[in-house]
Amino acid sequence: MIRIVDHTQIGRILARKAARFTEAEETVRPILEAVRKGGDKAVLHHARKFDGSERTSLQLSREELDGAARRLTPEFRAAVKAASANIRAYAKLQMPSAKSKTIAAGLRVGQIVRPLDTVAAYIPAGRYPLPSTVLMTVIPALVAGVPNVCVTSPRFVPEIMGTAALLKTPKVFQIGGAHAIAAFAYGTETVPRADRIVGPGNIYVAAAKKLLAGEVGIDFIAGPTEILMIAAEGNAKWIAADMLAQAEHDIDASAVLLTTSKKLALAVQTEIEKQLATLPTAKTARKAIDKNSAIILMRSLEEAVEVSNRFAPEHLSIPDASLLPGIRHAGSVFIGPYSPEAAGDYASGPNHVLPTSGAARVRGGLSAMDYVKIISTQQLTAAALRKLEPAITTLARAEGLEAHARSVEVRRGK
Repeated sequence: MIRIVDHTQIGRILARKAARFTEAEETVRPILEAVRKGGDKAVLHHARKFDGSERTSLQLSREELDGAARRLTPEFRAAVKAASANIRAYAKLQMPSAKSKTIAAGLRVGQIVRPLDTVAAYIPAGRYPLPSTVLMTVIPALVAGVPNVCVTSPRFVPEIMGTAALLKTPKVFQIGGAHAIAAFAYGTETVPRADRIVGPGNIYVAAAKKLLAGEVGIDFIAGPTEILMIAAEGNAKWIAADMLAQAEHDIDASAVLLTTSKKLALAVQTEIEKQLATLPTAKTARKAIDKNSAIILMRSLEEAVEVSNRFAPEHLSIPDASLLPGIRHAGSVFIGPYSPEAAGDYASGPNHVLPTSGAARVRGGLSAMDYVKIISTQQLTAAALRKLEPAITTLARAEGLEAHARSVEVRRGK
């Protein structure tokens, strides 16, 4: 049964477990090195060993992808179409724009926006295959204009491969685990070297991304999924359902409710037990609820907001927009009773690839901006350069960089 505790227990309840990366890193290091040296041959070897693959090629053919798409039900296709429209619209909203401005006489500065050349989206296909992650990782890349978008997944799941086909993803691979990350980080005879690798995965995928972060761009290193909810009142059935939706992901998932109401706390506790009794994923959800989750009684909603900011949750649910000005750290915020986290997971538009383990203190979720680079521009007239010359040369010589100073002075015959 989920715990109900008072605010004095906050530190103990919200203390995250440190990811066991040391052991995972030792496991994946030789795999990364083998792929770096052996290319396709090494990737195929590890795909057979860890993914159970019997393939002789890493990339799926157009015929295989079209076949997967044909196996999709009309209902699934309709769901993909509806979700895609919102995800695409939101990605367009996020795109930075090219701009320039004259900020002083003769001095014009600006920025241009250019897509990355190649990105790879890792799609989990373990206990819960995630075709929704294809939508969340591929659509923003297409909106950003990335010419070479790749999807990789360890198993042939028709919903995953078929969704990639519906999106007209340029290249799809059947590779998983650390060997997939290594293949896109280094490049092989078949697998293109990626500028950035995105998408969630297990601890070995996360460890590989961590080790290769200097070799290739990544989104972030994912930890166990989490939701923090704030409520003074509300529908206990709905709140319990939202907490269980998070808990069913993994036994290490966490669902925490911060509330000022003892009555609501007891009602949610009871509802969680009722709903677990008929939940097909109860075996996983029960462990997450009992081990990592809690209902914490707070003295005020303002205190709850401050606790949330300290925790920097992946998902944050708040009762209404009045609390939004106080929110500083969260991966994604769900506002009001009709905004369940599941809406964001699938179809409302904002990305479901989100920072966990407190990483929301420094960044938000995956976005179209992860697939582009913003390049600065500057153009000076002769008069503008002369006006700036004293500042440039003084600073350059203060740093001991004489050639920098002279490169300005030479332009007016010094």
